Amino acid sequence: MLTRLKEREGEGFTLIEVMIVIAIIGILAAIAIPAFTSYRVRAHNSSAESDLKRVQMTLEVFFNENRNYPDAVNPPVGDQFQFSHGGASVTFNTSRSVLIGAHVGANNQTSATASKCTHGDTIYSVTSAAPVLALNAGTREVVLVDGDVPAAP
Repeated sequence: MLTRLKEREGEGFTLIEVMIVIAIIGILAAIAIPAFTSYRVRAHNSSAESDLKRVQMTLEVFFNENRNYPDAVNPPVGDQFQFSHGGASVTFNTSRSVLIGAHVGANNQTSATASKCTHGDTIYSVTSAAPVLALNAGTREVVLVDGDVPAAP
């Protein structure tokens, strides 16, 4: 038994070898963590963009069926919004952490909507007159405010 312990005495890692391995892991982490964060922000932005496209399509279908855009957006319940006009209403479910804002023109023939994910850094907006997505810089962890939603044309 004593001879076996002496044989194993030379095995193991030196302090220098352990420090080199830790340094390599630190360098890899310094490269990977910012890239991972960037991917997450882009994924959250994609959720907000996708939800805005679905909301705009929902509002256009509502307009085609009722000849008016919804004139009321009920306060969200969880991730669910309800748009209504008179007795007609439509319910819309958003992705997690995606906020939706809407304005309706005075003639109720125009609309403007915007969306943002609270973990994203871009605000997406469209109007019925210009259905192409407009992108505005946003701040992460900041909610969508009234000024982020464009005025209805």
